[in-house]
Amino acid sequence: MFAPWAAFAVPIPLDSRICHAVSPLEGPSGALAAIRFRCGAAPSGYQSARLWLQLDPQRYRIRGEAPTLLVHQTRFDRLAVAFRYADGSIEWQEVRAGAFGDHWRPGAQIAFTPRDQKTALTSITLRVDRLASYPLLRLRLLRAGEADIETAVLGGLVGAALTLLLAGAAYNLSLALGTRRAYLGWQGAWAATVFLWGAIWSQFGLLLLPGMAGTTAAQTSTALSALSILLATLSAISALEKGRIPGPLRATALALGIAVAAIGIPATLARGPLIESIASPLAAAVLGNLGAVLACLIVGARRGSVEARDLLAAWSVPMAALALTQLVDLGTLFWGGGAQILVLFASAWQTLWLSFAASRRLARMRTERDLALAAEARASRLAEHDPLTAIRNRRGFLEAADALIATAARNQMSVALLLVDIDRFKAINDEHGHDAGDVVLCTIAARLARWEGPSCVVARLGGEEFALLTIAADRPALAFAELVREAIAACDHRAAIGDRRVTISIGVAEGRHRVDFAALYREADRALYAAKRGGRNQVRHADKVPGPVASGQRPAATG
Repeated sequence: MFAPWAAFAVPIPLDSRICHAVSPLEGPSGALAAIRFRCGAAPSGYQSARLWLQLDPQRYRIRGEAPTLLVHQTRFDRLAVAFRYADGSIEWQEVRAGAFGDHWRPGAQIAFTPRDQKTALTSITLRVDRLASYPLLRLRLLRAGEADIETAVLGGLVGAALTLLLAGAAYNLSLALGTRRAYLGWQGAWAATVFLWGAIWSQFGLLLLPGMAGTTAAQTSTALSALSILLATLSAISALEKGRIPGPLRATALALGIAVAAIGIPATLARGPLIESIASPLAAAVLGNLGAVLACLIVGARRGSVEARDLLAAWSVPMAALALTQLVDLGTLFWGGGAQILVLFASAWQTLWLSFAASRRLARMRTERDLALAAEARASRLAEHDPLTAIRNRRGFLEAADALIATAARNQMSVALLLVDIDRFKAINDEHGHDAGDVVLCTIAARLARWEGPSCVVARLGGEEFALLTIAADRPALAFAELVREAIAACDHRAAIGDRRVTISIGVAEGRHRVDFAALYREADRALYAAKRGGRNQVRHADKVPGPVASGQRPAATG
């Protein structure tokens, strides 16, 4: 059974059990017999020379099959491993910067497995040209079969984390473009940067760019990791409104994020003691940045910022992971991935959580927008519809009439306007009350509304006066008006006013081509009052009414 913390692997501490030697680069590369190893103090002067390390595999309790040596350090020019067997034979395996061949493994590891699995090993010797830092070197021994299992597990987990990061980067960047929110853009850029860092650090990038193997990949990973901290800081700061957090606190977090990038990115070119001297101020800047951003999020959350609460939940795991890597040397834990694999998993969590939070906020924004649009539509409907009868009012009628007239003009159709007035409506109100009159109005409006459609607009203009505007080309306007009059006369009003019959008078006017609605309305109004004067309960066409109504001849009441 495979232990999740890689318990089968034996870490090799850089102590007195490892003997070392330093020789010039120009010397013979394979002359082990000429090398004088010494044990004890750490080597020096190796950054521009050749460092030799020798260890006894029997001291590390690797029993059974021949062990695999895993090297966790890729900043060198050339690395060779010599396996010395009990029969005196020596087997060399070698990699160099830009050419790791099939020795690379996920998690910035290089694996060396002796080909002879039957003969016992007496020693393992490493020869490293221009090693960047001896204290940062990590070595492990484990059985070859277990090394394969570890590689498969680590590769699967890294692949899953990278997939989440890539999806999160694409999703957040698309949201940033759609919603024009700056913090989503920074979040997407951060996820993309961490994806690139993970792909290069894990060495999966060597599948596409094998020439990056070694120092180039390590330097690029260092630069991307520093850049990712700055981008994460910008994402958190830009998500919080300026009024939510104090200006000095925001400025401090941003300054420390810039400091991490300013220290970390130039560190990509560092070698030897300079790398070790940069480590302390860089760790201090990272921890300070984490503390400042955390303070910003806590203050923002306490002041009611939804974004701060979401970011606080998302950042909690990566913050803890990053702080842990700065305070504790995780070495080669987590299947050999060490601190980097912990950060990668935490970053995948952060991307997943923030994508979920952004989706939730977007859904909330869409709901609020839909509610606002619905409220606006209701307000518009109320402004254009009669509250009593629910059909259009004068305003709504005029707007719809303009559109209908434009349609008639495009299709060279005639336009007919019918003005409808209820006969003796005042008497209904006087005898039965206004509530009964309202019922009559609603009944007539409901009947008229049956003609509402693409070619007909119905409205209550006010009081007991209604209007229909139609552009139907297949029926004469006068015949249509008669149909309307008969339909209204047939309405049942017994529930409100008993057996009393309600009739209407209709005035009709027609126009073609460029119809002037105001003129059409005047003609229909003239015809309506002709119908009223002619005895009511009838239809009159403006063309058959001689002359306009003289000033002062319009009745005072329209009953």
